[in-house]
Amino acid sequence: MAFVIRLPSAAGNGNAFDLFPSGAPRWAFSMSKLLCVYCSSSDRIPPPYFAAADALGRELALRGWGLVYGGGKTGLMGAVARAVKQNGGRVVGVIPEFMKARELAYTEADELVTCVTMRERKLLMEMRADAFVTLPGGFGTLEEIMEILTLRQLDVVRKPCVLLNQDGFYDALLQLFDRMLRENFFKPSNLDLFRVAATVPEIFPQIELAAQAKAEPKWFETR
Repeated sequence: MAFVIRLPSAAGNGNAFDLFPSGAPRWAFSMSKLLCVYCSSSDRIPPPYFAAADALGRELALRGWGLVYGGGKTGLMGAVARAVKQNGGRVVGVIPEFMKARELAYTEADELVTCVTMRERKLLMEMRADAFVTLPGGFGTLEEIMEILTLRQLDVVRKPCVLLNQDGFYDALLQLFDRMLRENFFKPSNLDLFRVAATVPEIFPQIELAAQAKAEPKWFETR
């Protein structure tokens, strides 16, 4: 597994080195929290989704958070990463070698972690993240957030989760969750393990609320 880390260059000031070089990004001086963002890698989706990804990246950086994500340069993944960088934030990308070989990696990331499998990628992002936000996406995005929600249900992961339900994108999924609840596939408290935001400005307040959620024991009492 290879790690590529780019840090600001030290500027000489008469000493051996300048510990806090001028012009360095704000994250270089503190251990910023990392927000894991799951989202689409498609470049063919409608422009409003790109606008939301850009807005999230900008807001994330301005609030002092860093980004950890799948390391790609395309689709919403690339849009959010570029917005974080453009606003002085830290970008940590995690990408499998086979994707990097296809030149899909966002090489401008401050830290680019190369792994072998998709499973390793998910684990590394999960371990580095302080919270999770899911933007609109396809199979991969759903698979990523559903694994995290499963781990939240089992009380293995205890980190906030937020869905951005932009323009009702996740309405059908939320309706499916309601049916699961009605038919006793899980407990009412499962719906407290994540929060839903309709717009980007709602995301960070919802992260704060999601942090308060506690998982109940998964299994129902047997008869």
